Amino acid sequence: MKVYINGKFYEKSDAKISVFDHVFLYGAGVFEGIRVYNGLIFRLSEHLNRLYESAHTVLLKIPMTRKQLEQSVIKTLQANRQKDAYIRLVVSRGVGDLGLDPNKCKVATVVIITNSITLYPEKLYADGLKIITVPTVRNIPEALNPQLKTLNYLNNILAKIEASNSGFV
Repeated sequence: MKVYINGKFYEKSDAKISVFDHVFLYGAGVFEGIRVYNGLIFRLSEHLNRLYESAHTVLLKIPMTRKQLEQSVIKTLQANRQKDAYIRLVVSRGVGDLGLDPNKCKVATVVIITNSITLYPEKLYADGLKIITVPTVRNIPEALNPQLKTLNYLNNILAKIEASNSGFV
């Protein structure tokens, strides 16, 4: 599998970013998850618009035009020869220091991953699934606008762990 990082392709095992990238230190970045069906990227333009809007809202400059990013997504999909896939497009603040100041991150990091994804076992699509309410809740809109596709998914991860620990998928 080929992973796109800042204009270059790397094998999955060689795809790395700095531990000083603010995505690693603080989860500072935005993303989009995009599906591909039979070689067609589902609503790529709309996903890119939302990515750029999220980045704009959190004052993160994506170092590529929409057209350049669109072409990079397509090239990554082609490099991996996938017809049905999931695209994870991540833009982080980039490399900085241990402080919170995003101005010390000079250039954003752009990562594009394409792979298959299975969210639930096939049986659940046919038979349905049971749900559970867990104590962890979504971030309140006054703290973090839920329309932003940021990399801050800790509350979602905690809710998933709580559900799994209770015997739910």
